[in-house]
Amino acid sequence: MSLQEKLQEDLKAAMKSKDSRRLSVIRLAKAAIKNTEIAKKKELGDDEVLEVLNREVKQRRDAIPEFQKGNRPDLVESLEAEIAILMEYLPQQMSEEEIRQAAKEAVAAVGAKDARDMGKVMGALMPKVRGKADGRLVNQVVKELLQ
Repeated sequence: MSLQEKLQEDLKAAMKSKDSRRLSVIRLAKAAIKNTEIAKKKELGDDEVLEVLNREVKQRRDAIPEFQKGNRPDLVESLEAEIAILMEYLPQQMSEEEIRQAAKEAVAAVGAKDARDMGKVMGALMPKVRGKADGRLVNQVVKELLQ
C-alpha cells in the first residue's frame, strides 16, 4: 500500500470515527501533496510524498516558538498534536547518536578538517538521513564535529 493510499484509508477512518483533528491534519497533508503534484505536473511517489510530509512537520515545528513567544499555549498544543499525527506517516526518526555516527562516517569519507568543509559533509550526509532526521539536528551535530 502506497503512502497516499494509507492517507486515504486513514481519512475514511477519521471520518467514520468523527476524529476532527486527525481528519483536518490528513486533509491538509493531502492538499499539500496535491499542490505539489500540480506544481510538478506528475503523480508523486512515496519518496516525494515523504518530502511533502516532512515539509509539513517542519512548518509546524517552526511555528511553535512563535506561538510560545506570543503566549499561545493552546496553539502550541494543537501544533504538537498535528506533528504527532504527521509523524505516524514518516519513517522511524534517527536518534542523535545514530546521526552523530553517520556524520562521523561522512566526515571521514570526505576528509573534512574544519568548518569550511561543512558543505561537503552535509552533501554526503543528507541523502543518507533524509526523511529520517531533522535537518537542524543534523546541521548542529556536523558543526560540533567540525569544530
